[in-house]
Amino acid sequence: MAVLPSLLRRRGTDEYVTPASTPPEKRAAGRAIAGLADRADERRLPAARLAGERTATAVALRALDAEAGGGFFAVSEDAERDDDAAAADFDDPEGTPVVDVQTHLVNPGRYVGHAADALSWFLGFADVDRWGAGVDPHLLSPATWASLVFGQSETAAALITLPPGVGDGRVIDNDEVARCRALVDEIAGPDRVRSHAIVHPNLAGELEMMGEWARRCDPSGWKAYPLFGEDGGWRLDDEIGDAFLNRVEEVGPSLVAVHKGISGPVPDAAPVGAAPHDVGPAAAAHPSVTFLVYHSGYEPLWTEGPFAADNDGVDALLASLAQSEIGADGNVYAELGSTWQLVLRKPVEAAHLIGKLLSAVGDERILWGTDSVWYGSPQPLIDAFRAFTIPEWMQEEFGYPALTAASKRRILSSNAANVYDLDPQPRDAAWVEFAEARLARIFA
Repeated sequence: MAVLPSLLRRRGTDEYVTPASTPPEKRAAGRAIAGLADRADERRLPAARLAGERTATAVALRALDAEAGGGFFAVSEDAERDDDAAAADFDDPEGTPVVDVQTHLVNPGRYVGHAADALSWFLGFADVDRWGAGVDPHLLSPATWASLVFGQSETAAALITLPPGVGDGRVIDNDEVARCRALVDEIAGPDRVRSHAIVHPNLAGELEMMGEWARRCDPSGWKAYPLFGEDGGWRLDDEIGDAFLNRVEEVGPSLVAVHKGISGPVPDAAPVGAAPHDVGPAAAAHPSVTFLVYHSGYEPLWTEGPFAADNDGVDALLASLAQSEIGADGNVYAELGSTWQLVLRKPVEAAHLIGKLLSAVGDERILWGTDSVWYGSPQPLIDAFRAFTIPEWMQEEFGYPALTAASKRRILSSNAANVYDLDPQPRDAAWVEFAEARLARIFA
């Protein structure tokens, strides 16, 4: 049976129409399957045993790079075979702690109803090899979250955020997230975890609850899904959005993480609230609010290329910011959760996406996020980003800055530390086993 490195697990199901794999993507997958099989034969181990290791990540990235023409992933041939060589290619020699601003967990006992169905649908298209046979909510539990994010990756600090849901249909609520964060604080110290409280300002009573949530849950920011609701949702710059942002300014904290992009299977039918055109006007009208644009407006069915103001995807976000004169010192950050996971296997598009963000908002306004635990351990995503480069020919042709080691450290660490007032300590997973046991009982 052909085995792919975990980084290249299949996306898409019959329920979600993803773009057909291009010939280079198909050839890269073939290269990666063959390369992993060769490594397995050399080590006399099943290929499946090696699929999640760093050497397998090296196999995958070198295959993608070769089919894209080279210059995108700086990974040595030795890294395909040798753990030490892979570590040399992927590790940060300065040991900068990774801060992930988008991680998720659920209360397995709540995994019923519409919210669970919607999340299962999303997971099924985003990672069919992991979730295509159905979602076991215990694999999304707080204990699994601690194991995957902190135990099986070099993530040093993380933000717990929430998916949307109504009433008893939420797969986790604000109080439950706060309980998880408080437990980790007790075990591992106060600079490992921050959390959001979610608000649906188009639902009766939720704006009024923000003061109580701020007091009771002590969130570091507010999570918003403008695409959630009837008639395509709401916008940050309409009556609903303005009332919400006024309330944010009133009760604090003045930070909003807003889902923009990744809107659904058919772009022409995407909810109004998913489009990022409202970000610039809202940020200009509310300069005291910090906006974290989750997913950076990326749409999986849109091909990222050179910037054009009338494009969809990331370009729509950047056009909105430019029109409102929000730049590299502004109050808007672009976040990479799921976006990087979805685009990295298309290196040219990945270089356009990262290059455009660097040009428009600079390396101090891009945030690292992974959407873990939806995809398992985030380590392969971290390694791929560390190895990624924007080729010189693209820098020259499109005016993109280089993605330097210093820029990667800002994106992976210091930008989020500044936003969330964190002093992240170097990775220390010694507490994780204890935390897993405690977290496993938190919703029992």
